[in-house]
Amino acid sequence: MKIHLAFGREGMDIEIPEHNLLKVLTMPQTAPLPDPAGELERQLRIPAGGRPLAEIAQGAKSACIVICDVTRPVPNKVLLPPILRTLEENQIRRGDITILVATGLHRSSTPGELTLMVGERILGDYRVIDHHARVPEEQQYRGVTSRNTPVYIDREYCESDLKLTTGFIEPHLMAGFSGGRKLVAPGCAGELTIKALHSPFFLENPACCEGSIDNNPLHHELLEIARKAGHDFIVNVSLDVNGAITGMFAGDPEIAHAKGIDFVRESVKAIAPRQADIVITTSAGYPLDLTYYQSVKGITAALPVVKRGGMLIVAAKCEEGLGSPEFTSMATAYRTVDAFVGTITANPVIIDQWQLEECAKAARQADVVLVSPNVAARFGRDLFIRTASSVEEALEDGFRKFGPDASISVIPKGPYTLVGVE
Repeated sequence: MKIHLAFGREGMDIEIPEHNLLKVLTMPQTAPLPDPAGELERQLRIPAGGRPLAEIAQGAKSACIVICDVTRPVPNKVLLPPILRTLEENQIRRGDITILVATGLHRSSTPGELTLMVGERILGDYRVIDHHARVPEEQQYRGVTSRNTPVYIDREYCESDLKLTTGFIEPHLMAGFSGGRKLVAPGCAGELTIKALHSPFFLENPACCEGSIDNNPLHHELLEIARKAGHDFIVNVSLDVNGAITGMFAGDPEIAHAKGIDFVRESVKAIAPRQADIVITTSAGYPLDLTYYQSVKGITAALPVVKRGGMLIVAAKCEEGLGSPEFTSMATAYRTVDAFVGTITANPVIIDQWQLEECAKAARQADVVLVSPNVAARFGRDLFIRTASSVEEALEDGFRKFGPDASISVIPKGPYTLVGVE
């Protein structure tokens, strides 16, 4: 059977023998909103919880709108114009509106990426800047949480009268679901705060995983930080596999986000009859599979449907390599999972260790194989997971290990799909 995987910008077709195929795990068909712009206009007037945006904006002298960086496909060209128009109609001057890119500890945006995210007109007419987590003087201290996390948040955000965020709700490997509070922290948090949020204190908790909210300590920590920093209004969306808007959730940051989570949980769920010997997953293609760092999300998303001791194959182009210099150095420094885990549990948190820690969780459960010709050629012998140049090469190894009748499940858009077993 031919199956199309999200891989890079063009995708990849693979062939799976019919008798081996257990399940292709895809999201249910959710109808796109017929008029997303009109629906947003309505929700700005009649939000999910809280007051209309126009009412909140009255009396404010400045506003900061936080948006995701290029690694998230948020349709800000649709979302921003009605928001900006509402602010200006309520006497917030254009020069007092800042659009802040929530880079977290990711690299800065390129000019081309900024244009892609917001469009030429908004980029030319408004102040659009990146958050710089590593610059201490650009953060404001907002106290300590009940779990002892120091709260440093972008000064531009903190000093704005009105604080808004846009976002995209999808399963998230640590926080349960993205969107909402996550734009404030880690999106606009300082380095010290981000390190604390990504420490083993949180990440080794089994509830810090895709789809987990109620008992997830990281989710509740992020809510507490957003309350300390201030968070007035959100506009979040859900998307289908083609990037069309299927849901709009605007209003009170906690109420609207919770409403969005309920919708997304059902619209991205895919259930397998049982766990498989081999699972083939992806990091959902460009832009999420630009690096190995980001592609870890495709790995952890597949864990519920692979047998313990099974094989997990992730196809991710990784055209920018492993990730940041810090992550690249760390990812190539350890030949075994145990060596890495022993180091991070005995030392202070360093930048980007958390993503490798998530990969280590997967490697404790399954034989993880990264299919990326770029990574295989450059770093094939340097990682604690294995690499392959093609899915076919990895599958051959899987059949040798589990036999010709090995069961296979496929997740064409890994991190966008919330998988489970009956």
